[in-house]
Amino acid sequence: MATLIHTLSDHSDDVNYCAFSSSCLATCSLDKTIRVYSLSDFAELPYSPLEGHTYAVHCCCFSPSGLVLASCSTDGTSALWDTRDGRRLAVLQQPGASPVRVCRFSPQATYLLAGAADGSVVLWNVQSMKLYRSGKVKGGSLMACAFSPNGNFFVTGSSSGDLTIWDDKMRCLYNEKAHDLGVTCCDISSHPISDSENGFKYFQMASCGQDNHIKLWLILFADFLGVQLKYKCTLNGHSAPVLACAFSCDGQMIVSGSVDKCVIIHETSTGNTLHTLSQHTRYVTTCAFAPRSPLLATGSMDKTVHIWQLDLKQPCAGQCTVENESKVAIEDWSEDDVSAWLCAQDLADFVGLFKMNNIDGKELLNLTKESLANELKIESLGLRSKVLQKIEELRMTMTSVSVPDEFLCPITRELMKDPVIATDGYSYEREAMENWISNRRSSPMTNLPLHSLMLTPNRTLKMAISRWLETQQK
Repeated sequence: MATLIHTLSDHSDDVNYCAFSSSCLATCSLDKTIRVYSLSDFAELPYSPLEGHTYAVHCCCFSPSGLVLASCSTDGTSALWDTRDGRRLAVLQQPGASPVRVCRFSPQATYLLAGAADGSVVLWNVQSMKLYRSGKVKGGSLMACAFSPNGNFFVTGSSSGDLTIWDDKMRCLYNEKAHDLGVTCCDISSHPISDSENGFKYFQMASCGQDNHIKLWLILFADFLGVQLKYKCTLNGHSAPVLACAFSCDGQMIVSGSVDKCVIIHETSTGNTLHTLSQHTRYVTTCAFAPRSPLLATGSMDKTVHIWQLDLKQPCAGQCTVENESKVAIEDWSEDDVSAWLCAQDLADFVGLFKMNNIDGKELLNLTKESLANELKIESLGLRSKVLQKIEELRMTMTSVSVPDEFLCPITRELMKDPVIATDGYSYEREAMENWISNRRSSPMTNLPLHSLMLTPNRTLKMAISRWLETQQK
């Protein structure tokens, strides 16, 4: 069970990232701020919000001790903050001043890794605040990174779809084409697992991307063997690009957030879906498990962060097995498939009732408020509404189609209705770009100054979107 216990609504724009320490939660946003909350009562700390970045803040992370918070921004910098009083300790300028998309502390807090839109990867020495090593990924922006548990290696993910493994000397050791349409996030579990083939200890890694998938990998970090990466499985369930993924502290669960506005919690050992959470009203951009308490935070373009309380008891046998959902058409589901789906939606109490009435996939899709009340005798209006909402979400997954990326506004990540071309050469939704340039004079894609604020209608793109919409309605 995952119960929504608190919602934070202090940001005035999209929430881009959230991160836990043992006592705090940090969130960052397009509104240029980082906010820090106490986990004891979710009250904002006196020094919050942290201000200083001049453009959107894309990522934030705590050092292992929790005493330092790092943030990175479109302004081309990473910043370090003292979590005791909110003082800014350092501003680290990315070489080339490219927008910094992601940052991570190494497990021993020796380094801060910062990755940018131009593909640059930088290791900063945290003690001296000096650049230690730098490198660059090929053919794309750096979108994701994660350190190995010992801190001697790290993995990066790029918009070109590559996962790259590096050592701490910034030597590229391994490269894998993981997601055809681009990697959006990756994470490495700190708990090793044994590989029966050779007895070595592997760690689980997760990656997600624009292809709607979450992939699980087994990764071996060994100085004497180099590194090895083995594909394990693909977790399906999202109907749109997956923007975020994160392991629980014990490595037994992985959570993901998507453009489909849903959060899914998977069991890593089986790949089964444990929970699907659909309270956000826009794209889910970030998700994180707390290290020492059964809490989950999810952030969204709806400007909110939801805090969830997790019941960590083992689910009843068979209750969360929905592997057939992605393989069998819903109308062809068996009664057992429907039972598994009910459990995954936290509706396990209805399994017996639905089985007694022989509800298979076809019957499920035909249920109405009248049949729930009159035939299934569900008396509670609230419960009937909840079941109908979940069925409607299921119907939507049958018709949802991934929108071509070139039809999405780079600012809002939504289908463009009135695309315009800016002087940076990129196309944007008119209203979103007008709002952007009313506050700043730089390109949302490159962070470089715009030579002119003129916006030219992109009629060719508008016609292409219109034709694509027509094909979806046939």
